[in-house]
Amino acid sequence: MSYVDGFVAAVPAANRELYKKSAQAAAVVFKEHGALRVVECWGDDVPEGKLTSFSMAVKRKEDETVVFSWITWPSRQVRDEGMKKAMADPRLRPDANPMPFDGQRLIYGGFEVLFEM
Repeated sequence: MSYVDGFVAAVPAANRELYKKSAQAAAVVFKEHGALRVVECWGDDVPEGKLTSFSMAVKRKEDETVVFSWITWPSRQVRDEGMKKAMADPRLRPDANPMPFDGQRLIYGGFEVLFEM
């Protein structure tokens, strides 16, 4: 089964195109290091919760939009090796590809796929 890294972040709405450009550049690096697929989604219908929600989880501010993204890898082993190489790749250094959002509010994790349909 494949392996997935998932991400949720709050991005200033004014930075949509900057975020897209940055994410596309990063996707190239991840794919070169073994990722099968990189998907970036811009929040369009993200309801506010009373107890919990995407917005609450990333402490979204009034001028921000929630983004949801994932990277699919062939396996956990490929992901571990690929992510290590990607993080060392100079194209992902903050001076080369700065994050257009507050990375301290980024939520991420690795997930073993239970099934795909």
